[in-house]
Amino acid sequence: MVGVPLTRRAKRRAHHAPPKMTSVLEYAQLGWASCMGAHPLAEGGRACSCDRVGCPDPGMHPLSPAWQMQATTDSALLTRWWKQEPDANVILPTGRVFDVFDVAAEAGRPTLTAMDAAGFDTGPVAENGDRVLFFVATRGAPEDEDEWWSCHLDAGPEVIDSTPGLRWHCRESYVLAPPSTTPTGGVVSWIRPPDGRPLPDPLRVLDLLADFCE
Repeated sequence: MVGVPLTRRAKRRAHHAPPKMTSVLEYAQLGWASCMGAHPLAEGGRACSCDRVGCPDPGMHPLSPAWQMQATTDSALLTRWWKQEPDANVILPTGRVFDVFDVAAEAGRPTLTAMDAAGFDTGPVAENGDRVLFFVATRGAPEDEDEWWSCHLDAGPEVIDSTPGLRWHCRESYVLAPPSTTPTGGVVSWIRPPDGRPLPDPLRVLDLLADFCE
């Protein structure tokens, strides 16, 4: 559960809302846009709720190809979407308010321990199966492309198999957010939920992660 105060009206709405709807409304209060994701199917002949036959990434992707335009903080729209599809997973686009470092748990867990020992403010950290997600301040998408530097770590979610180490999700990418469900029956969850405080400097976090991702 995201650790930010809700307005009285939002509290009343969230009290009767499904867990995923509650989360996207809380993300919206943080200024984090969400859009609907496909979700795994436990029954029937398909593994994914999307329309694609033989989906290669069941329950781990946005429902619409226009997800970047659809992602919103509009609470009325988010409420309508998740009322229609309460099982829809939660997709958070990166490169807007935050970027995400996506690392194997065997590197992410000791990094988190080292951060705590050093008194480092980790910012939000989530866990998706054997991956740990560190939410950091974004590089953004400035109007002047020369001000935006590329990085060999930049990655979209679809390249998970080809880049099993450290991946940096920035603009034009996304992450599956808590409390989304995974094809293995697990749930994406917060290790350190967002609390509205400023996100950490990505280069400082990257420096700490590098020691455990070699």
